[in-house]
This record gives sequence, C-alpha cells and structure tokens, in this order.
Amino acid sequence: MRFSTKAIHVGSEGTQDAAGSVNVPISMSVTFDQKRQKEKFEYGRTANPTRLALERNLAALEEGKHALAFSSGMAAITTLMTALKQGDHVVCVDDVYGGTYRLFSEILMDYGLRFTYVDGTDLKKVKKAVNKDTMMLWVETPTNPLLKVVDLKGIAAIAKGEDLISVCDNTFASPYLQQPLKLGIDAVVHSTTKYLSGHSDVLGGAIVTSDGELHEDLQFAQNAMGAVPSPFDCFLTLRGIKTLAVRMDRHCENAEDIVNFLLKHPAVAKVLYPGIPTHPGHGIAKEQMADFGGMVSFVLKEPARAEKFLRSLEIITLGESLGAVESLIDHPASMTHASIPPEQRAARGIGLGLIRLSVGIEDIEDLFEDLGKALEA
Repeated sequence: MRFSTKAIHVGSEGTQDAAGSVNVPISMSVTFDQKRQKEKFEYGRTANPTRLALERNLAALEEGKHALAFSSGMAAITTLMTALKQGDHVVCVDDVYGGTYRLFSEILMDYGLRFTYVDGTDLKKVKKAVNKDTMMLWVETPTNPLLKVVDLKGIAAIAKGEDLISVCDNTFASPYLQQPLKLGIDAVVHSTTKYLSGHSDVLGGAIVTSDGELHEDLQFAQNAMGAVPSPFDCFLTLRGIKTLAVRMDRHCENAEDIVNFLLKHPAVAKVLYPGIPTHPGHGIAKEQMADFGGMVSFVLKEPARAEKFLRSLEIITLGESLGAVESLIDHPASMTHASIPPEQRAARGIGLGLIRLSVGIEDIEDLFEDLGKALEA
C-alpha cells in the first residue's frame, strides 16, 4: 500500500460501526465493558478505539511499528524524555524550536538532565559533544527556524556507534516528505497540530518508533502521565491526514514559487530554503526528502521594518504555528523563539530581521500580491 492510500485507509480497518460508517467512529466512552471486547480496552486514558486508529495510521505513515498519540507536540516530547534519568546528557541541535529549548533548559535541567547544543549540520561537532553520560541525540531537520538540513543517516550512525537513542522532530517535513526511521533514527516526534492535521483546528502530538522496548516504556509513561488527546481530536487529526499528500504537494509548489519571488525582491537580504541549489544542505535534502517542504525563512535588509511589514499583510496571517492550509507568518525573535536568551538567538542567527513563513495552499498570485505590498509598505 502506497503513502496516499495508507493516509486514507490505515487505522480504519475493522473500526466500522453497525451502520458501516466509512469514517472511524468517535468513541467517547471513558470506560469499557471488560466482558465484550475484541481488543483490550479498560479506561480512556490508557487506550481508546479512535486513538488506536490514529496511532496505527501514524505508524504506517512513518514506516514504523508503533505510534503513540498525545494532546500536543510538547506533551509528546515531554513523555519521550522519560526514557532518560537524572544525570543523563543529551546532545541537541542548536537551531531548535523555542518550546523544545524552553522545556529542556528551564524545566528538565531542574530534574537533573543536561544538554549540549551544537550545529547539527556538523557531524564532527555532534560526535565531539558526546560524553560518557550522553544517552540521546536530538535533531530537527529542516530545523526551526533557520531551515538547516541535518544528515539523518550520519546522526543515526553516531547514535548506533555510541549506543544512544536518536530522535528526529519531523514536524517541518511530515512523513510525506521524509521518513527518519527508514534512515536509521530510533524515534520520530511530531506536532500533529501542524501538517498532519493541517487546518489549525486541533492540537496534537505523536511519537513513532520501531523499537519495541522503547515503545513499551513510553506507552507506560503515556498512561501514567496522561497527556492524551481526546477522541474528537483524534478524529480531526485522522480527517486531516486523509488529504496530507495533496496538501503537501501544493505547499511545496507554492513555497518554491514564493522562494523565487523573494530571491528577486530588493527588500530581502537572504532567503533560507533547502530547495535552493546554493543552500548548504541542498544535497542532503535531495537524498533524504521527497521535496523541500512548505517552510521558507528570509531576512529583511532593514530589520527595523519587520513589524511594519508583518502588520501590513492582509491575506497571510501573523500568528504562531505552521503547516496549515492558510499561510502563517512568524517573527521568531519575538514569538516562537523568544524564550531563547537574546545573546544565544543572535549567536545562532535569529536576528530581528528574520521572518519564518509557512506557505499555505492559497492562490499563488494572491500571496505574491500580499507579500509585495507589505514589503513595499
């Protein structure tokens, strides 16, 4: 079964109700009759038929054996970190989502975990950062917000050589464009809020792995911690996934056109996008991605004009999040990455002129006109 067919059908097998419903039924029950079951259901936090359908679907899309669904992407990340214990060390890419950085640096360090941030595009630096206490390598690719490309095969090789858990946040690419488990990564995390759901109407997260022991430990933590999605949230996510392939094709097509537009605009100093042949990670992206994605970052020549530019947009929405049918634009330094100290943001290249654009599936001419007017405002 190929990707688009999996997206529509996997998870739905055998879930039809007495009426033969095509869509997975929303099972709202909190508890279940222990005498009348085909599968083992006890309590809604532990397992739910609608959530199980979503988890089967997510595992299939990532070519994994197991998946767990959560109430948000951060809930998934927090649960995944229970695989570690006090004193363990994590090597993390330095260009990482601000919420992930905040969790690691402002919460988990207080519980005895330690973190080192390195340029994930330099495998020598990654390997050098590993020490006797290191237990995990954490990467994003493309990264948020600078769209760096990390060599997943290289990361997986380092992890296997050092007996570490390798994790990839695959939110920016989605499983339609990239499947890290097939490249040797141990676990994939998603904010399913983004491309998988695709409509800015449901929060969710996921962990996918083929490691049975890791899955068993995380499933225990999922139940114990309880950060699970509601049955209706699972239904909405499954509904969004059905159109993931066609949406991603349009996101990528529009993003490429937007990149070409921005490259020619005099108000833009630099465009960051893996699909540009001069991008440092272009070659690796061609090898490990089916296309280059719908995320585009760029730097204004006059950073002081960033606020005026953003507030002059009429179609493109100024707001956090990404991966939705509507175009969303973000100012990382003051929004998604504000939790990173200013000196660290500056050192990593997250300046006041940096703009992150999640290109939607609107008519491309309308996006050109909106960006053009705002850049000239």
